[in-house]
Amino acid sequence: MGVSLPMLELLGLTREQGGRALVDRLSLRVEVGELLLLVGASGSGKTTTLKMINRLVEPTAGEVRIGGRRHDEEPAHLLRRRIGYVFQGVGLFPHLTVAENVAVTPLLLGWGVKRVRSRVDELLALVQLEPARFRDRLPAELSGGEQQRVGIVRALAAEPPLVLLDEPFGALDPLTREVLQEAFAALQRELRFTAVFVTHDVVEAVLLADRIAVLRAGKLLQVGTANELLRSPADADVAGLMATPRRQAQALAGKLGSAQA
Repeated sequence: MGVSLPMLELLGLTREQGGRALVDRLSLRVEVGELLLLVGASGSGKTTTLKMINRLVEPTAGEVRIGGRRHDEEPAHLLRRRIGYVFQGVGLFPHLTVAENVAVTPLLLGWGVKRVRSRVDELLALVQLEPARFRDRLPAELSGGEQQRVGIVRALAAEPPLVLLDEPFGALDPLTREVLQEAFAALQRELRFTAVFVTHDVVEAVLLADRIAVLRAGKLLQVGTANELLRSPADADVAGLMATPRRQAQALAGKLGSAQA
């Protein structure tokens, strides 16, 4: 039996700009169905990495493979139709309804109208937006959290093998953010899509990730499960990043112990 290919592979990926490396020889594997969280401070190369995967910017060196195939073997606009992309600003088309926004990529790929409508309604229901109520609304008629749900649904509409998310919940209030984190986690468990999710919030990463990759100044410091990073941080920077979720876990354990006493 052959060795299965990862969904995504970054091999020595580098992006230089203005005489410095924004991403520096980054190598990572993301397995089929895995949710990988990229974390790090501003300027660590997280968003640039996503943009190189999606060919919004081109690598200076190295390569990206998706399903074993180099991602530059086809025109960039065709590649992007096979990759879902969710970002903090949502970017819904203001003149299109919710259903029309979600349907954009499937229609570009030649899906039939009945199939598109069924897919739209299925995904809206999965993110708890009742299709009959939300299908014909314009983005301006939605709350920020509802718009973000539609942005996630739009990225998943054409059943892409890979989804990229760049700080999708960063602009939301804490309560809405928590609700959407739970909704996203349930959606990923249901559909088992492969995803790379950028966040500066390490607690969010611990809650959502199968594995976490920590970046600093474009370099990969460590990749592993939340438990691995908490128990055996590679260096002081990783330990510092993991200090907040560690404190929160300890505080929760203390509260639970007091309640049971």
